[in-house]
Amino acid sequence: MKNLILLRHGQSRWNLENRFTGWTDVELSPKGREEARHAGELLAASGLEPRYCFTSYLRRAIQTLDIALDAMDRLWLPVVKDWHLNERHYGALQGLNKKDTAEKYGDEQVHIWRRSYDIAPPALDADDERYPGHDPRYSSLAEESLPLTESLKDTVARVVPCWEELIAPALGLYDTVFIAAHGNSLRALVMMLLHKTPEEIVGEEIPTGVPRVLRLTDRLKVTSDEYLK
Repeated sequence: MKNLILLRHGQSRWNLENRFTGWTDVELSPKGREEARHAGELLAASGLEPRYCFTSYLRRAIQTLDIALDAMDRLWLPVVKDWHLNERHYGALQGLNKKDTAEKYGDEQVHIWRRSYDIAPPALDADDERYPGHDPRYSSLAEESLPLTESLKDTVARVVPCWEELIAPALGLYDTVFIAAHGNSLRALVMMLLHKTPEEIVGEEIPTGVPRVLRLTDRLKVTSDEYLK
């Protein structure tokens, strides 16, 4: 039996300010740090003992993992950081206030950008300062790998290789693996593992800072799915 722990990062400063975040690298809010600490305490109390960890390139996920591991006295665990686990890229919406954006474009259009499966928000220009190609952490990536915007479908497509090449092999070696990432990259994993349809996954809400434990067979078929409380 295998255990896969999924944890969406705690509240970020831009979550608090109601802004589209995407790949923008913002820190946890004080509440987010407390959520991460409480997640670690829940995991410690559950008796689960992760042996290997994954997170994204974004500090709100990295900070969440570090705080949770510290609360579990497991800061020494090996951690792989992979950009494929980054949040969905919100294109030209990144940094904008969600309420102001709805007033400008209309609630229905913003809802489509946020909640449809295969419709992406307006794209960035490559010379925009928000374009990932200007960030040194992505300097080794081919230009075609760097998004100007993404739909949830696009996010799923980039998470698949991370699952196949890194996470699934890790589960072959360790009985419990811990992933701290983002709402949409985690939804991508949930969609794959629970065989959810596009219609089902767009309605899936993953709360911040609450550990979700998927139990899997040795063939990585999910047998149970629960949040720790």
